[in-house]
Amino acid sequence: MFNNYFANASKGLLMMSLLLPLGLLAQTGPRVKSNFDFDWKFTLDEQIEASAPDFDDSGWESLHLPHDWSIQLPLNVENGGSMGFLPGGVGWYRKTFTLPEQYIGKKIYIHFDGVYHQSDVYLNGEHLGFHPYGYTGFEYDLTPYLNEDGPNTLAVKVDHSNSPSSRWYSGSGIYRHVWLKVLNPVHVATWGTYITTPEISDEKAQVRIATTVVNEAESEADLTVLNRIVNAEGEQIASTSSPLTLSGGDSGEIEQTLTVRAPRRWDIDDPYLYQMETIVKAGRKEVDRYVSTFGIREIEFDRDRGFLLNGQQVKLKGVNLHPDAGALGTAVPDRSYLRRLKILKEFGCNAIRCSHNPPSPEFLDMCDSLGFVVIDEAFDKWKSVGAPWGYYADYFDEWWQSDIDAMVLRDRNHPSIILWSVGNETSEQNETTGEGVARAQMLKDYVSQLEPTRPVTVAIAPGNLANRRYHRNGFTEVFDIVGYNYSEPMLAEYHEQFPNSIMYVAEAFPYYNGRRNFVRDYAPINPWYTVAEHDYLLGQFIWAGVDYLGETSGWPSTGWPTGLFDACMFEKPRAAFHRSVWNEEPMLRIAVADQSLDIDPGKDHWSWPHLAAHWTFPQYEGHIIEVQTTTNCDSVSLWVNDKWMGKRATSDYTNNTIVWYVPYAVGKVYAKGYNGDQKVASFELRTAGAPASIRLTPDRSLIDADGQDLSHVTIEVVDEDGVVVPHVHRHLTVEVSGAGELKALDNGDLRKEDSFGGNTLPPYFGKALATVQSLRTPGEIQVRVKCPGLSDAVLTLRSE
Repeated sequence: MFNNYFANASKGLLMMSLLLPLGLLAQTGPRVKSNFDFDWKFTLDEQIEASAPDFDDSGWESLHLPHDWSIQLPLNVENGGSMGFLPGGVGWYRKTFTLPEQYIGKKIYIHFDGVYHQSDVYLNGEHLGFHPYGYTGFEYDLTPYLNEDGPNTLAVKVDHSNSPSSRWYSGSGIYRHVWLKVLNPVHVATWGTYITTPEISDEKAQVRIATTVVNEAESEADLTVLNRIVNAEGEQIASTSSPLTLSGGDSGEIEQTLTVRAPRRWDIDDPYLYQMETIVKAGRKEVDRYVSTFGIREIEFDRDRGFLLNGQQVKLKGVNLHPDAGALGTAVPDRSYLRRLKILKEFGCNAIRCSHNPPSPEFLDMCDSLGFVVIDEAFDKWKSVGAPWGYYADYFDEWWQSDIDAMVLRDRNHPSIILWSVGNETSEQNETTGEGVARAQMLKDYVSQLEPTRPVTVAIAPGNLANRRYHRNGFTEVFDIVGYNYSEPMLAEYHEQFPNSIMYVAEAFPYYNGRRNFVRDYAPINPWYTVAEHDYLLGQFIWAGVDYLGETSGWPSTGWPTGLFDACMFEKPRAAFHRSVWNEEPMLRIAVADQSLDIDPGKDHWSWPHLAAHWTFPQYEGHIIEVQTTTNCDSVSLWVNDKWMGKRATSDYTNNTIVWYVPYAVGKVYAKGYNGDQKVASFELRTAGAPASIRLTPDRSLIDADGQDLSHVTIEVVDEDGVVVPHVHRHLTVEVSGAGELKALDNGDLRKEDSFGGNTLPPYFGKALATVQSLRTPGEIQVRVKCPGLSDAVLTLRSE
């Protein structure tokens, strides 16, 4: 049994409930955290040296961050499928700025949330440092090299000349936010609060906070550290203060305890959050105010009962997510992540595994606010031979500890995080020399010492009966909890062999495909049932929840097409199964099996039968076709037009899916789902006629004029009755004018031959998605979509 309780930190951009503008995000009081994403210069050129402040960058491209240069470049098969056939290279970024007068005398830091990768940062020609890992945040003190009364030039060299450097698409560039931090010499350290809740009851919760304060002045400082808890309604509910004396150039940690009466617990269904305001005073003067968001909750892992949240057993219904988003590449705006997570939440998903690296801090803020539980993962590969795409092997010995620090210290206050993962399918799991186990023990021990309230895990690559060295060499015994990839058939055996082990499925095939799975065939049912039927399994994470770039099955497919959702977050027909088993609310979906569909199949083990969510098959007029009704209802009745096809019990079929063979006829197919004799769900598909118009549907009509907010506009080619026409062999052209711009255009089909850029592409199954981003001036945004033979469709959005 492993107990844990917890909290959330880092005020960054809270989930954005999107309550704060991104142009300038400042914590109250003397601390300023300013968005530094705008007005950069960029060039892709490995021959130049552009760190000098007087370097002429006038001919460079002007852009705003986050930025992924690879996604806009031409595809070439020589670039390799792991990178989605996109290139890397060496890029330079430069930004010139003048320090406001009120910042003079302060400590000035530049903070990068993520740069991929091998970055060198310079200020006014001075080298500030090198950071190799592309997925952890880092910062530099600018103060010693700043021109207080003149221009300053920040230059960043990003070296991705070793592309492909990962097993999946990594992108290239400064792909996450950059922040300018302005502090007094005495301040709370970066990621300097650590909040835990070691005792929780219905009556009260004990909240402990350890605060690290830094004195970068020359003289000694007599300080008071005040911590106050504010609830979601903005009311102070607890406070405490303590004295702290720090010598010049020193730092110190102070521990305090507060009590919250009648605490409201953070939960998947009620993700309630508190704020800890840390106020540092020198005499009566407030010198810093640092805000950390946290939640009060208790987690437990049990060898027999699985995962318990606040004492209640919860089965993890999870997906693995990579950091890219189709045509956006890896420079994914926060609003796009928020849309993705909201769609997954509605779908029934309650858990995210961040594969295989720490996500952005904003992503975790969103998980806190929406009620996901999260596995935060540090690395894919470690050091040993056998990690062909693991460039990090060259840096492991020197950098693993600082990168673990960057993940754990940044993320330790997030209530959503329930497990620390230190690796995935590492070569070390099968070593017999003892070196791999020693490396695993080193990582596990360090994380447990740094943050002991959560278990440490690792994901194991599956092996056949003769190749399960990870059980014989002691590797799995190192970890508190073990994640097994694609190993459901063996887990009952593992549980019997290692009765004290706590386990989960870190990666799972989303579908039974009848092929041999490493050891033996699956029974002809979905792998989910293995997890659902055994309490000792914490849960399952589908590979993958959303289609991503890289790890392709071959040109011209640029990515992994077998997720539950495509890169536009359009739900696929195959996703109906997990919707049915992950939700109690009655649901029913209809799909047609048609192996002739023009669909990117992906890799064999993860592939699905070709399913279509439409009823437009003129080639099958008069033929018998296979129709599937996937449901969590007791029974389903099916009609083709007015002809009743019968009523069937779901329990007579596998995988919550009733299979019908019916004559195809133009019109509609519709179904009704019943629990007992009561109709509780229905669904229909209709035959589409000729394309008649273009339908535009925004997820948001009013957005913030901050230069980073988004509206996602779904584009559908429909017939005169509004039915989506699935087969349209004409290109759509999208034009955006006014107070916004077209950020990306995608259709969910990963097969490309030119690039992901541009404003023209064909619809895929009649649909596409235009991602529209605001400018920094308010006003109307006009979205015009053209298609040959159809009238233009025009949509007006507004930013303010």
